[in-house]
Amino acid sequence: MLKGSCNCKGVTFTVTQPETATACHCGQCRKQSGHHWASGHMPETDFEITGEVRWYESSDIAKRGFCPTCGSFLFWKRKDEDSMSFSLGLIDSPTNLTLNRHIFTADKGDYYEIADDAPQREHYK
Repeated sequence: MLKGSCNCKGVTFTVTQPETATACHCGQCRKQSGHHWASGHMPETDFEITGEVRWYESSDIAKRGFCPTCGSFLFWKRKDEDSMSFSLGLIDSPTNLTLNRHIFTADKGDYYEIADDAPQREHYK
């Protein structure tokens, strides 16, 4: 199990260990995180969340969860899936993960290069 929290510790969660770690380079993730967003993705039933999560409807297909006190970007959820992504930066201990894919690389910032060997996808899938 991984344990995570927002900056103020008002929202905490535990989640089972994901098998994958993804870096999303889309414009929304870059604006919300300040760079790309690294996440794990798991079924919602694998999460135990305490505290208030506020949700922002960021598009017709997805919403983003954040802490209403400190503003930490916590979760990303497609409306048509029973799974959810969580920010790897929130994890309080080593994740023992390595990024294994990059998505929305067509939208990445022009100020950096993707320098690892993980597969790159211009879009989500």
